[in-house]
Amino acid sequence: MRGVGETQRVGGDAASAIQHSLFILSPRDRDGLSQAAQAIGWRAIGARRPRDAPQRFLRSEAQIALIDLRRGGDPDALLAPLVPAMEAGGGALILLLDDAEEARVPALLAAGATHYLLAPFTPDGLRAVLASAQRLVERLGGEQGARQRAQRIRRGDALYWQLGSDGLLRVSEALARHLALDAPTLTPAALMRQLPRAERAGVLTALRAMARTGRPASLAHGLPDRPGDRLVHHLRIEDGQIAADVEWLSDQHERDSSSRDYLTGLRSRQAALEWLDRRVGLPTTVLLLSISQFERMNAAYGQVVGDALLGRIARRIERMVDDVAPGAMVARIAGTEFLVGLAGEPGSGDRATFLARQLIGAIGRPFSAGDHLIRLIARCGIAQARSEDDATHLLRRAGMALADARQAGGEGIRILSADKQSRQVDPDRLETDLRLALDRGEIGIVFQPQYPVHSELISGVEALARWNHPHYGPLGAGILFATAERSDYMLPLSAHILGEALRQAAAWPCALVALGLSITVPAADIAQPRFMPDLLDLVDRSGFPRARLTVEITESGLIHDVDAAARLLRALRSEGLAVAIDDFGTGYSSLAYLKSLPLDYLKIDSGLAQDIAGTARDRIIVRGVIHMAKSLGLKVIAAGGETEQQLDLLAREGCDYYQGFLRSAGISSAELVALVLA
Repeated sequence: MRGVGETQRVGGDAASAIQHSLFILSPRDRDGLSQAAQAIGWRAIGARRPRDAPQRFLRSEAQIALIDLRRGGDPDALLAPLVPAMEAGGGALILLLDDAEEARVPALLAAGATHYLLAPFTPDGLRAVLASAQRLVERLGGEQGARQRAQRIRRGDALYWQLGSDGLLRVSEALARHLALDAPTLTPAALMRQLPRAERAGVLTALRAMARTGRPASLAHGLPDRPGDRLVHHLRIEDGQIAADVEWLSDQHERDSSSRDYLTGLRSRQAALEWLDRRVGLPTTVLLLSISQFERMNAAYGQVVGDALLGRIARRIERMVDDVAPGAMVARIAGTEFLVGLAGEPGSGDRATFLARQLIGAIGRPFSAGDHLIRLIARCGIAQARSEDDATHLLRRAGMALADARQAGGEGIRILSADKQSRQVDPDRLETDLRLALDRGEIGIVFQPQYPVHSELISGVEALARWNHPHYGPLGAGILFATAERSDYMLPLSAHILGEALRQAAAWPCALVALGLSITVPAADIAQPRFMPDLLDLVDRSGFPRARLTVEITESGLIHDVDAAARLLRALRSEGLAVAIDDFGTGYSSLAYLKSLPLDYLKIDSGLAQDIAGTARDRIIVRGVIHMAKSLGLKVIAAGGETEQQLDLLAREGCDYYQGFLRSAGISSAELVALVLA
């Protein structure tokens, strides 16, 4: 075997905690190549037909494809269709060639391949070229395929089943729905009864052969009352038991492929319309989200950056929707327009308004593009379905609300309720209501856990404010503090939040005695002459130990007078408190003045932390920040950790702690105690 690409010492692929996936396109030897790959620990998804190979490759969630060009295989038919799909996902393409065809390699590499393997090959040869390809994938974007599959399993999209040691099949929820099963756990015989009678014998034969030999195999079957629809099961041995990944073929496969937006992986416009059609006459709320001035960003940075940015926007939308409204329909319906469909919404639309506000905030966090930070603005129109609305009319009404939101100021949210009443989230009303919120007990505290990157144990928490507004529902700290700043009510609000957080933390049981507490102090507080004595008095009166308290000060609050900031931080540390700089990476001269400040922790801004899973240049920037902080003796906390990939990359670069939706959102004090004691 001779290969092209990076080489490394290979071993232990089969024992890897994450099973890598390989997509195989071979008109003549699909099963043989699949067995060879699975024998060395890889999950194989095989295809014979080049016609639908790009769609199957994308649906397989593999990031490495092996294309069989032996015996004079046509690269125009086999290689060319897969190149765009591979490049879109940051993957690798391995070509399998006869030994005598090595002269073809330069031209094939120029056509889009990344690696090659010459036949006949040995298991070690295959293992080595796969390891080299995997290394390339990791450099381009990390373990995305395995992560995506895990995410799909969590949210119920994946089609798979497993045979347990008790002889029962555990079927994924999505597969159970497609097979019209009453329960996700059943006997193999019960599953057989769901298949066409004429195909049961063939399926049983394949399963028995797999159980007897342990060799990977594939089987396909149709579905009752669904002519033309077929499912293929890619069988494998997992933990000593038979398991299978399942995918659609033929008609249903084509429909599923068209139901996904190629660029973002979200549902397509057609899929959203079909979902809305099924909701006619049922309580439904549609959020239509639009990204403003995206064309200017495309003009400044290029189409490639724009396309990549749309994918990152889609991921933020998915994560926020999963947190606020799990199970909602999420689709890209036009260039920079996204739809979120909520089922069973009450007439008030408060939950939809809250979600819209969170989505606008998520998109408003900066994205990195090389050395630049890109800031985007989103607007949202919300429409509540009327009894007479079909999909087209409901979408049109959401578009009317969006157009209204684009013209309006404020938060950029408009609601078109079922009775055609349009109402805007009113900032003036918020300012008025805030004056009464403290007296009415509407301002509460939640605690977001912080974890060491290499541990499952909570090391500390950050106190976060929440406004339980009687009309708009729960509001986050961003809009709360923005409203307080506009209404000149920051100081009373800050005092309340600090006091309430300390009071609750002081009441924690002994089991939480080692837990640290972080509290963010606004810039307005820092400017007060009695800031430090008043803060220390508040801490001491609460009974919470100074040694367990970290005061977080935002970068923007320190920038105006670095010398004064340094004196303040030095004084706080001398009184036994730890100090941290918050939202690092959002200011103007971070690197220039950081060395002047006496700090214990540096907290990386959530947008910057999430960008570590972006381009290679993004990772270089985050790596530079972390390494600089470590060289200054600081502990590094990453805010906004949302994916396993981000966590892995942050840990690899030396980050110490993280917090974010990957592990936990903000929770109440009682929930925190229960989580620690669990």
